[in-house]
Order: sequence, then C-alpha cells, then structure tokens
Amino acid sequence: MAPFAKPESVLRRADELIAVGQNAAALEALHDVIISKRSRSVPLVSLEPIMLKFVELCVSLRKGKIAKEGLHQYKNISQNTSIATIELVIKKFIQLSEEKVQEAQAKADKITLDGLDDLEATETPESILLSTVSGEQNKDRTDRAVVTPWLKFLWEAYRTVLDILRNNARLEALYQTTAHQAFHFCLKYARKTEFRRLCDLLRNHLQNVAKYAHQPHSINLNEPESLQRHLDTRFQQLNAAAELELWQEAFRSVEDIHNLMTMSKKMPKPFMMANYYEKLTKIFMVSDNYLFHAAAWNKYYTLVKTQNRSVTDEEQTRMASLALLSALAIPVISSKDSNYEIDESKNKSHRLAALLGLSRSPNRAGLLKEALSKNILRHVRPELRELYNILEVQFHPLSICKKIEPIMTKLTEDPELVKYVKPLHQVILTRLFQQLSQVYTTVKLDFVIQLASFAPPFNYDSATIEKFIMQGCKKGELSIRIDHATQSLTFETDLFASENKMVTDGPVLQSLPSDLMRTQLTRLATCLNTTVSMISPEIVEEKKEAKKAAFVKALASMKEEHNLALERKAIIERKKELIETMLARKEKEEAREKALRLQAEQEALKIRLAEDRRKREEERIRAEQEAIRKSESLKLAESLKNKSGVDLNDEDLENMDREKLVAIQIKQLEKEKSEMAARTKAIGKRLDHVERAMRLEERPLLAKDYERQQKADRLYHEAAVKAHREAAATKHAYELELKKRMIRILDDYKNVRREMEEKRKEEFAQKREAARLKIEEEKQKRIQLYRERKAENEARKIREEKERAEREAEAAHRAVEEEKRRVEREAQLAKERAEYEERKRQLDAIAAKQREKESQIEARLASSRTGSAAPVTPPKFIPSASGGEKLSWREREAAKAAAAAAGESAPAPSTGAYRPPGARGNDSRDSRDSRDSRREPVREGPRTDSRREPAREAPREEGPSRPLFGAATAGGWREREAARKAGHQQQQ
Repeated sequence: MAPFAKPESVLRRADELIAVGQNAAALEALHDVIISKRSRSVPLVSLEPIMLKFVELCVSLRKGKIAKEGLHQYKNISQNTSIATIELVIKKFIQLSEEKVQEAQAKADKITLDGLDDLEATETPESILLSTVSGEQNKDRTDRAVVTPWLKFLWEAYRTVLDILRNNARLEALYQTTAHQAFHFCLKYARKTEFRRLCDLLRNHLQNVAKYAHQPHSINLNEPESLQRHLDTRFQQLNAAAELELWQEAFRSVEDIHNLMTMSKKMPKPFMMANYYEKLTKIFMVSDNYLFHAAAWNKYYTLVKTQNRSVTDEEQTRMASLALLSALAIPVISSKDSNYEIDESKNKSHRLAALLGLSRSPNRAGLLKEALSKNILRHVRPELRELYNILEVQFHPLSICKKIEPIMTKLTEDPELVKYVKPLHQVILTRLFQQLSQVYTTVKLDFVIQLASFAPPFNYDSATIEKFIMQGCKKGELSIRIDHATQSLTFETDLFASENKMVTDGPVLQSLPSDLMRTQLTRLATCLNTTVSMISPEIVEEKKEAKKAAFVKALASMKEEHNLALERKAIIERKKELIETMLARKEKEEAREKALRLQAEQEALKIRLAEDRRKREEERIRAEQEAIRKSESLKLAESLKNKSGVDLNDEDLENMDREKLVAIQIKQLEKEKSEMAARTKAIGKRLDHVERAMRLEERPLLAKDYERQQKADRLYHEAAVKAHREAAATKHAYELELKKRMIRILDDYKNVRREMEEKRKEEFAQKREAARLKIEEEKQKRIQLYRERKAENEARKIREEKERAEREAEAAHRAVEEEKRRVEREAQLAKERAEYEERKRQLDAIAAKQREKESQIEARLASSRTGSAAPVTPPKFIPSASGGEKLSWREREAAKAAAAAAGESAPAPSTGAYRPPGARGNDSRDSRDSRDSRREPVREGPRTDSRREPAREAPREEGPSRPLFGAATAGGWREREAARKAGHQQQQ
C-alpha cells in the first residue's frame, strides 16, 4: 500500500488523473486513502470531498463492491460525529446511479430509433430469422445490452445503502427513504424478482433489531416515531406488491403490518387502515377466499363510514354494494375435504381473523346479519337489494333462476362486480336444491337442468349438476340420491340427522321430517304447558305475580347495582390510570437511563477519540520533526558538499547529529571568510588605482556636461510657465461663465430656500406641539395610574388591618376556650382524684379487717398447738417482711382435732373439695376471708414464694390442699386493681 498522503494532495492527484483519462488509478488512490486507518483522524471537512469524488468514480466505473467497502468505512468514521455528511454522500451515490440508468434508457431509445431506416418496413429478413432463434425483439436486445447493466448496478446500490443504514436509529429516516426509492424502482421497471428480494431483505433487517439491541444507536421499536416509520414503509411495500400483483408478498406484507400494529400502543391513521383493508380484499379475492374477502369489505365499509364523514353518496353506494355482494357470494357449501384439512383450515381461519382484528372466524350468516344491522340495504343498488331478497328471504324454487338471470346480466356488465358472478352461481344452485328438497321428494334431472338454466357461459349440463350434487353430499350439506336409470333425483330425509346451520340458513317453507323428529319433545312440552295454563289459570297468575315481584326486586336493586358498577368502573379507570402512569414513568425512566447511558458512552467515546487523536498527533509531530531533522541534515550536508567540497557519505550522516554538522559548517564558513577577506583586500587595492585614473580622465568632460544641462533646464522652465498661464486663463474664463449662469438663478434659489425653511419651521412647531400634547397625555395617564395604585394600596392596607384584627379576635377567643377547657379538665381530675382517695380509704379499711381476722386465725392455730382449750386473745397482726410461717397439712390436721375437742372453738380448715352451697355456711365466707387476708400481705410487703414451697413439696394425694386462689374481695376488679397499684406506690 502506498504511504498515507494528505487528503488535499490525494484529491488534487485524483483530479489530475481524471483529466488524463485514468479514472481507475484515481479511484484506487481515493480508495487507499478512505480505507486507511489513519483516515480516522482526518477531519470530515477534508474527507467529505474525497468521498463525493469516490462515489462519482465508483458509479462511472460500475464498481459496486468498492463503493460498498468505502461507504462502510466512511459510516464507521463519521456516524459518531455527523450524520449529515453520511446522508449527503449516500444521496449523491443514489442520485448518480439513477441518472446513469436514465442516460442508459435514453441511449437505448435513441439506438432503437436510429435503427429504423424505413418506417414502413415493419420486419426485415434478418429480424425474422433472429426472432425465430431467440424469440426477442430488437428493443429487448438493446435494453439488455445497454440498460440492464445499469439497472443491475442501481439495484446493487439500493441493497448496499440499505445494508449500510440498517439498525441505526440516527440513520433510520434515510433508511426508510431509500426503501421507498427502491420500491419505486421496482414499480417503474417492473422488477418482480428484485421486489421479492427487497421484501426479504427488509424483513430480515426487522428481525435482527432485537439481535443488535445492545449496540450503540440501535433501533428501539417501542418508540412511536420509529415504529411509525416502519409501518409507513410496510404500507408502501403493500401498495407496491398489489400494483405488481405479487399477492404472496402482499400477504406477507400484511402479516408484517399486523405484527407491527400489535407492538404499537396506538392504532395507525384511519386512511392507512382503510388502505390495509382494501388491499386485504384484493388478496383474499385472488386466493378465492370469499369468506374473508367479505369480512375485509365489511371492515373497510365500517371504517370508511365511521371515519370519513365527507364520503359522497355514489362512493357510499359502491362500497355498500361491494360489501353486500361479497357477503352474498360466500359459498354455502364449504370446501373442506377431511378432518386434517378441517383442523388446518381452522388454524388458518384464526390466523386470518387476527389479521382483520376479529376475535373469532366469521361466517356467512354473521356477516349478512352485521350488514343488515348497519342498514346497508338502504345504500346498495336496487338490483342487489332484489338479489338479497331472492336468495335470503323469498321462497320460489321454480322461478329463482329466472328472477336472478337479469340481475346476473347487469353484474356481468359491471367490471367491478363481474368477479362475483361465478361464486354467486354456486350459491344460487345451492339455494335451488335446498328449496326443492323442502317441496319435492323426487324430481327429474331434466327438470332441474331446466330450472337452473342461465345464459352462456354459465349454463349447466347434467355432468356439472351431478358433480355439484356429489360435492355437496360429500361435505354433508346435501342429501340427494341420483338414479341414472330413471334420470331422477331423490331428496332423502334422515329422521335422526343433526341440525345443519348452513343448510337451514336460507328461506324455509316448512319444517323437515328430521326437524320435526328432533323437536318433537319440545313441541310436546309446549303443548302441555299451554294445556295446563288453560286448565289452571291460577298458575298463570302466580307466574305473573312472580314475574312482577322479580321486576320489583330488580328495580330495587338496580340503583345499587348501578352504583356498584360505577364504583367498579371508577376503580378500573383508576387502576388503568395508575398502570398507565407507572408505565409512562417507567418508560420515561428507561428513556432517561438510556439517554444517560448514551451520553456516558458518547462522552467516553469522545474522550477515547480525543486521546487517540492526541497520540496520533504526537506521533505525527515526532515523525515530522524527525523527517525535518533528517531533511535539514541532508540539505546541510549537500550545501557543505556543493559550497566547500566536503564529502560526507551516508554512514557519516547517520552517525553525525545536527550540532556536529553545524560545527563543520561554521568551521568551513570561517575558512571561507578569511579567504574572502584576503581576496577583497587585493581587489580593493586594484580598484583604487583604476578609480584614480578614471577621475583624472573625466574632469574635462564634466564642464561641458554642466553647460549642456543648464540650457536644457532653461528650456523646460519656459515651457512649463507658458503651459501654466494658459491653463489659468482657461479656468478663469470658465468660472466667469459659471458665475453668470449662477447669478441668474440666485433669486430663485433664495426663494426656494426661504420657503423650505418656513415649511420646516412650521412642521417642527407642529411636531413639537404634538409631542407636548402626547407628553401631557402620558403625564395625566401616569398621574391617574399612580392615584389608582395609591387607592388600591390604601384599600389593601385597610383590608389587611381588618383581617389582622379578626385573626387576633379569633386567637383571643380560642385562648379563652382553651383556658375554660383546661379549668374543666383540672376540675374533673380533682374529682377523680377525690373519688380514688375515697375508694383507697375504703379498701384500706377492708384490708385492715381482713388482717385482723387472719391474726385471730393464727392465734387459734397457736393455741391448738400448745393444747390449751381456753381462748387466747390474738395479738394485733403485723405483716412481716417474709409474709409469715405456713403450716403443713399435718399441723392443720392436728389443729382440726384440737378444735373439735375444744367444742367448736376454732373453725376447721377447708379441705379444698367441693361442697354444696347449703353445707358451706360461714365456712366459705371465712375461707375467703382467710385467703384474702393471706394474699393481701403479699401485696403490701415484698413478694416471696416461701408460703408456696410446702404445698409444692407435699404430694396432692397425701392430704387436703389449700386453695391457690382466694375469693373475690369487696368491690369489682377495678377496685382490686386500684388497691394493688396503691400498695405498690406505698412500697416505692
């Protein structure tokens, strides 16, 4: 590869090569510069002219692969800096390619016209022989030789550009524009094969969007603008496929559009959807799918009727007629042959219904019902309205074909409706057999042929009718037996046949035997119900009352259900709004994060590019400095060699640096200076002698020269004075003449000047007066404005003062209310405190009584231990810190025996067993008192578990146990809780 050169130099060199006719060499030079790695550091301002010249040479030489390589490299260089230059270069490339195709087409047309020597001679022997061999005309051969290469190059240019611009969000607009140009190319030159490849290419690019989503500047189909561009391109593709009659590609385009619409959050524009449904009608008509063809017309008619209010009556009649006629032309007998085909057809139907935005597959009856619900019969043509009545309403098996034949003739004359004639004949024949089966059991085949007679080419013979009958019987839609011996048709009836919706869809004169057999029980139940109603009228009244009650109940609950429905709707709307808000916030956050990420990537890329650019600049500067140093060394060595004869070989130059060469040069210069001084001194001496001799010789000649010069100067002075006097005289005469002329108009000048000054003074006075009035007016306005503002300020101050006084009064009122509430709260608290003290005093008295009883019990137990039967005065009970000594069950048994011996002097301790209330007497009260008295000291003093240890150690079976809980004290649980808290406060 040649060394890298400056872009300006390369461009200049390319122009020179083009000027001498070496376009290939110029292209190679530009190509080397573009694909070089060092071109990444070249400014785009310098690189753009090179690219424009490069694409121009590629187009002129038809070098598509080289152009693709160069454009890829240029996109990688400039896509992070400026996309405008990429668009400029690519548009130039496409424009030049299209111009070349047009030039080739014009050249081919000119060759064809120049080849026609005799306009009357249509064929020549040579052309006849050539046509028999090749089968082509002269123009075809000329186009193949001249135009086809450029068409191929233009097609490759479109593919190259689309491949370069794919999956780049910054270049997406140019990508879609190029795709539209490619569609136009395929339409203009009828390139069907290239159109298929173009569709596959665009479809492949769309499928790879998710694959390249992680790359910078990738396409995001969630953005509405990007998705709308792709939708516009697919609609353009659909239109082009329809014009080229490539229906398979058109159907694929429809699938692409449907997939993009499912991704979109909003529906496309109505005119685009109308175009979508219109193209679907053509696709389904070409594929003989009359059912979905009618469904597409129905969607198209509904959309145009609801969205386009300015549609004319003629257009509305045309659309309504097509929608109704397409629904009537749907065959009644389906074309399914087997269970496998039924399953496959079901899947296909669901797929096609999804393309039309339907939740389920349509049917003939549903489409007709929907058309009637839109009052379509009012807008259709009269003959189509009559056709509908004959096929779907009236019952006339013997005259159906005769009535329809004039209508079919009119349809045949209309080029837009003639395509429905053939399927309509199938429907007419089906209706004929259905109506005949309801009237006849057996008919002659000739009679049927006579009834089904139409004008050629739609007339039927026996073979056609027999084939139609066999097909209907095979699908289960008809039940007819053909007797070839008698040439008759027998309409068989299966009494146990299931209901067929397709057959019973048309007009019915009477019920079939199978229908009567199937509905026998239903009819019997209806008859019995009527009989019961006539026998027992009260049942009817009960039903009426029940119905009336149900209505009353429904009316009563209707408002509540309505409110619930409104609430549910509001909740759903709120949830929907929240979800939409969350989605919008999420999308906004994702967009912000993506923008930040892109910004960070761009900043990092800029920093990296700047660092690379700095390094490359430093390397370039070092290389240039080294090159300059070597160049200067070579120049210095060459100068020393030429001037002083110092011969330095290459090895000496490599070992010497600049300082050594400069020292050698200085030494040589000093040597030359000394030699020059010696030579100058010798030359000076020689020149002094020569100058002295010359001056001696010229001395006589100088006097003569002086005299000659004086004479010449005198003559020149006289001539100059004369010329000056003549010029002054001429100028004086001219000025005198000018003065005379000016004096004549001086008075007029003064008058005009005086008038202008007076006029100006008057205008000035008027303007000054107007200015004074305006100033006075503005002054009055400002005075008025000042007064208004002053009044507003005073009113505002008064209003604020009033509001402040109201706020202070309100604050004072609130303070008084707060003080009143505080006094009431303190009184309430004092009352509650007094009540609490009273309750506490009563509880203390009760506790003292309990302690006194407990001390008596302790005294009795002590006396029983000492064996004394005399009563002992119990000392006053003083609760100890430990809570007192507890007795075991043996001691209690001994005390019990002593008490019994003492003659009931002390009460027996409770055994803890159940005793009836009548047998308890005072024991239960005493036991409660004793338990309360034993429990109360625990509340007063420190809490210990010494009293419970004996009970825990002794087995339950060895004796009676003491009750663990005492009876309730006087008062409720609130009093006990208050007493407990008071005891704790006293301990603290």
